[in-house]
Amino acid sequence: MNGLRWLIYKDGLLLLRDKAGLCMMFLMPMLLALIMTYLQDSTFNAIHETRIPLLLLNADKDSLGMAIERQIGASGIFSVATGIDGQPAERDALIKAVGRGDFMMGIIIPENATNHIRKNVKRYVAGAFSGKNISLKSDSVQVEIFIDPVTKNSFRSTLISTLREYAVRTESDFLFREITAEVNKHSPLPAPDIRLARNKVILKEQYAMPDKAKTIPNSTQHNIPAWGMFAVFFIAVSLSGNLIRERGDGSFTRLRTMPCPYYLYMSAKVIIYSLVCLLQLAAIFLMGLFLFPLLGLPALTIGNGWLSLLGVGLCSALAAIGYGTIIGQIASSHQQAAVFASVSVVIMAAIGGIWIPVFVMPLPMQWLSACSPLNWGLEGFYDILIRGGNWRALLPECAASSAFFILCAIAAVVYDKKKRIDI
Repeated sequence: MNGLRWLIYKDGLLLLRDKAGLCMMFLMPMLLALIMTYLQDSTFNAIHETRIPLLLLNADKDSLGMAIERQIGASGIFSVATGIDGQPAERDALIKAVGRGDFMMGIIIPENATNHIRKNVKRYVAGAFSGKNISLKSDSVQVEIFIDPVTKNSFRSTLISTLREYAVRTESDFLFREITAEVNKHSPLPAPDIRLARNKVILKEQYAMPDKAKTIPNSTQHNIPAWGMFAVFFIAVSLSGNLIRERGDGSFTRLRTMPCPYYLYMSAKVIIYSLVCLLQLAAIFLMGLFLFPLLGLPALTIGNGWLSLLGVGLCSALAAIGYGTIIGQIASSHQQAAVFASVSVVIMAAIGGIWIPVFVMPLPMQWLSACSPLNWGLEGFYDILIRGGNWRALLPECAASSAFFILCAIAAVVYDKKKRIDI
């Protein structure tokens, strides 16, 4: 135990000597978590609070066109303009303005749109009173929608579905008014306007969570664990570099001649780097708890899951340490280890759902995601912070991370023995 204590002291000194690197290990992930949470939260609010610039060319100038214009303007989502620089918009000018990015969307309502609908309604009503079968084929009204090319597909789909909702509502109101007018022309008794009561089918949106889980998922709940895992696994860069540095300056050789068992040598590194990883996670989680609310971001909600968080964090730290150890054993130079460790961690983060949700990935990538150690830790944190799960829900992720650490440790020991035999 006395040897282990001095080995821990030695590894602690190695870390403390590189003050700039130590600061980066803590400050960079915290800054990354802050920036990504702020961007996602502000983007979400922008969709709901900032009106989307829309250029409208209403060539109809009749009931249908005016109804569409009125519905879009009253939606509270769009900031509707009907001209460019005080001049009425024309089709070519509208397309150019939207293409330049002056407006996110442009809508063109064609001429005589109302007349086309009225003709169809008259034909249907006349056929109904005469008892004749009327063909359902009719003239359609095509409303053109132009979208800024830089608009992302997900946001474009949201805009189109919103416009389609207002179009269907406007079309139904207009058709009922026209049908009422035509019926009154053929009927001796005037019929009152047909009006539909809105929102009789209520969609109740809620998260599929246990009753005891009161946490509402938000940008903070998603980003804090994601970038916490990213920070933990970047410890592999520092750990692999220290292993190579000790081999290069002869420290490792001197320790082995004392003698110092390899397991004791690695145990000290596991202890000191586990502490660093847990401190990284603590700093990021405390930032979500106390700093984010001061910046106007949602606060992180943990509840009673502190011990579960500690368990997931420790297992994830062990997986990161095991990964850094095997890289440090195999790599022959500090530059080789740094490049491979940093790039491989970024790749594992990408396929592990840190940047892109796993469910939107292609099916082969979803299968590959299950092999990423970052995904195991991320899912464990999600089980606690978002899904309201208990410690039993964490067992698969914790077991996978622990098994990964054990496999990496065994591989490092075998490789070290083989290398010494070859020498």
